[in-house]
Amino acid sequence: ELSCGPGPVQVVLGPEQVAVLDCSLGTAAAGPPTSVTWSKDEGALLEHSHLRLLPNGSLWLSQPLAPNGSEEAAPGASDVIEGSYSCLARGPLGVVASQAAVVKLATLAGFSLHPESQTVEENGTARFECHIEGLPAPSITWEKDQVTVPAEPRLITLPNGVLQILDVQESDAGSYRCVATNSAHQRFSQEALLKVASRGSLASTGGQDVVIVAAPENTTVVSGQSVVMECVASADPTPFVSWVRQDGKPISTDVIVLGRTNLLIASAHPRHSGVYVCRTSPRTRDFAAAAAELRVLGEAGRSWGSGCAGRPMRELAGTENWETCCQRGRAGGGAGGEESFVKGGRGRLGGDRLDHWRRGGGRRRLEQCVAENGAGHSVRRRALAVVVREGLPSAPTRVTATPLSSSAVLVAWERPELHSEQIIGFSLHYQKARGMDNVEYQFAVNNDTTELQVRDLEPNTDYEFYVVAYSQLGASRTSTPALVHTLDDVPSAAPQLSLSSPNPSDIRVEWLPLPPSLSNGQVVKYKIEYSLGKEDQISSSEVPGNETQLTLNSLLPNKVYRVRISAGTRAGYGAPSQWVQHRTPTCSPVPFAPAELKVRARMESLVVSWQPPPHPAQISGYKLYWREVGAEEEADGESPPGGRGDQAWDVGPVRLKKKVKQYELTQLVPGRLYEVKLVAFNKHEDGYAAVWKGRTEKAPTPASVIERNLPIQRGPPLPPAHVHAESNSSTSIWLRWKKPDFTTVKIVNYTVRFSPWGLRNASLVTYYTSSGEDILIGGLKPFTKYEFAVQSHGVDVDGPFGSVVERSTLPDRPSTPPSDLRLSSLTPSTVLLHWCPPTEPNGEIVEYLILYSNNHTQPEHQWTLLTTEGNIFSAEVRGLESDTRYFFKMGARTEVGPGPFSGLQDVITLQEKLAGKRAGREGLAWSGDELYGGVGDSLDVHSVTGIIVGVCLGLLCLLACMCAVLRRGPHR
Repeated sequence: ELSCGPGPVQVVLGPEQVAVLDCSLGTAAAGPPTSVTWSKDEGALLEHSHLRLLPNGSLWLSQPLAPNGSEEAAPGASDVIEGSYSCLARGPLGVVASQAAVVKLATLAGFSLHPESQTVEENGTARFECHIEGLPAPSITWEKDQVTVPAEPRLITLPNGVLQILDVQESDAGSYRCVATNSAHQRFSQEALLKVASRGSLASTGGQDVVIVAAPENTTVVSGQSVVMECVASADPTPFVSWVRQDGKPISTDVIVLGRTNLLIASAHPRHSGVYVCRTSPRTRDFAAAAAELRVLGEAGRSWGSGCAGRPMRELAGTENWETCCQRGRAGGGAGGEESFVKGGRGRLGGDRLDHWRRGGGRRRLEQCVAENGAGHSVRRRALAVVVREGLPSAPTRVTATPLSSSAVLVAWERPELHSEQIIGFSLHYQKARGMDNVEYQFAVNNDTTELQVRDLEPNTDYEFYVVAYSQLGASRTSTPALVHTLDDVPSAAPQLSLSSPNPSDIRVEWLPLPPSLSNGQVVKYKIEYSLGKEDQISSSEVPGNETQLTLNSLLPNKVYRVRISAGTRAGYGAPSQWVQHRTPTCSPVPFAPAELKVRARMESLVVSWQPPPHPAQISGYKLYWREVGAEEEADGESPPGGRGDQAWDVGPVRLKKKVKQYELTQLVPGRLYEVKLVAFNKHEDGYAAVWKGRTEKAPTPASVIERNLPIQRGPPLPPAHVHAESNSSTSIWLRWKKPDFTTVKIVNYTVRFSPWGLRNASLVTYYTSSGEDILIGGLKPFTKYEFAVQSHGVDVDGPFGSVVERSTLPDRPSTPPSDLRLSSLTPSTVLLHWCPPTEPNGEIVEYLILYSNNHTQPEHQWTLLTTEGNIFSAEVRGLESDTRYFFKMGARTEVGPGPFSGLQDVITLQEKLAGKRAGREGLAWSGDELYGGVGDSLDVHSVTGIIVGVCLGLLCLLACMCAVLRRGPHR
């Protein structure tokens, strides 16, 4: 009987919850398994008080709680419990590999987006939005004045955390907040105030063109999930909203309108995939439109071929050849599928057909057909039997595998107990014990020996061996498999270096970790060697294997040093890299080398990324050079320092703007050695170089292409989960995330996109690449809101960007003083100051500082200091001496501290006699330090100028009228 199950199984453990994962042979085999082996993340499973095996082979899991009695998960609980679990069940017919069960702990992070206060006119539309990440996905409800909003048709709550209030009324005013609940926690957002204004009172809404306030977003879901596509428009009068598909097909009848303008698909299927266009138009010819793509990944599905269906077991003569077919099922929705076979639990064989060639003897085993796409796995299995002839030898016994080195294993066995004298030879079979895309190899062995040395294995790898005996009648059963782990070897390559100097006496050495295909084991240490020029005296430093950078200190300025690195496993150090030369900076103010120069090598390109050097305000941009290192120079192992002339480089200089931090070099040759140099420059000269040397990836050999069969086709990876931005300083923000939940695609790195909030200028968007799950983004403006999105990358496949996360940098001291400072003398003892806010306040100005003195040579602490509030832009300074020159300068202060002061400005106070005459002419009188108006307030210069201009315009109009009258006079 064929069996098929959806997969992978997804288990979310909440507080005080327990899960039991079963492992059985399924309905394709009778009886329980004889043994069960569990693995976690394709590695060994370590038992724990909250993770243990049951006598029947099942796995029992529970969530560890914090010792303080709260429902919070204990520290480190995710490392113990979370992961991908699978099992191997052994039975009389062979071994069955289970589908993966992904176990996650229930979580509910803090709100990454809170609702914002707003003012809406009556009969308008209000929209509140919140965003929070959780597992399982939290249910979102809304409260008004801490009471759940009533169920009214005007109040639309969307599953994506949006509350729409249609036809706003005066009674809708109040405080709204978002409530998120799942099995882990319940959290409340910040409250947002809704104010209702009378219709037509808001000037910004009167007679405006139609605008889409909330546009639909690109969405990718798995078949069966619900989808909401939101569209909110604003205009006066209220616009109409309609939906169409871009391909012209009619919208499915099971798609309903939620509220007045939103689309709801209760259960999405691949047929719903497409681009949906929201078109809004008022009662005029103006309109606006927004489009979004919906992708629905279909479930993986498989079926046996027509010649195989309905046969729970095939019995075939031992001398026949037979073929098993596995037909493609439903893997729609744009998600490519992959088909493979699992024979006896021993890994996958690529392709969708499996040929069984005559092995000469009886065989009875289980076969599995596995289908996989971005939505998951689907497995079908059945029993396969071959009639066994009488007199066949029994299986070889006591099979052992002993590692001899990193690439050789000695396999030994004992002859079968039955019909041993009739054996004419053996066959030894082996394959990798872990992973799914493994190829099985076999050797023919003469009858006169019971051991074989297997060579050309991979270091630090698990292998599985079994033996089959042959007689004239056919083959025996397979022996019990033997597992072995090959020894570590020294790394087959050295890390690729990049060098830079943060100051004249240091060299920062940075490198990327070796991939497993080159490390040949776990890298436990690195050795960095360096010397001055070509001197024989070589210094070295060792760092642990988890480090990726080292700073060489106490070096000489303006000297050429050479540096190389080697990686070491438990077997020792591998070959060192080639010497890379670097000149330390001089003590003169030349721009330093760019920091954190990193190069990611691909087959035909190099992706170069870096960070600005110290004091980035002093540079104008970057110059990038690269060249291919010749064979003679490569063999010699030496290269000129990075300061070589421009003519020595194949390409360059490529001038890059100051804000660029990544560049890709293309059209390169696979497997070649290249050198890259990056310098910062200013208006006067080029700075010091950061240099990298390494190879592009080698092109795959024909043999490896054959082994890989058809390329694996998987759906795009989902965006990262739990993206969280945290302000680190006034110029940097930490961005953290977790790998996508329940993904079947191996994530190799991530791309972070960010830009100032609300801007749509593509030139202001910056991209960073990160191999980890966090990144510190620097070089930002203080007290500025930025928006971030993260994208996952698989092998040759890119996923979509996730939802946008917003965060502001912390405030800082003002970078500039108050601008446009103007001084005017009002009386012999009073000076009036006018100013404007700083152009770069870097925060909210809390107060302004006024320094003044009649002696500008005095120290600053002896000047008189006055302060005003941050929302005032003029002040009078009283109590001054008449006919005296005073010097003024101003500064501004944020909550962090004061900024720089402005340049000196001076003013001379009035003389007392001159001031008296002036006051008499203007109807004013002054007494002491006070100024009074004789007939009202005093007029300033601007007011007098306005009066003069008005009188002149009036006289011109009167003169024009008189001319017109005189010209008409003779005609009358």
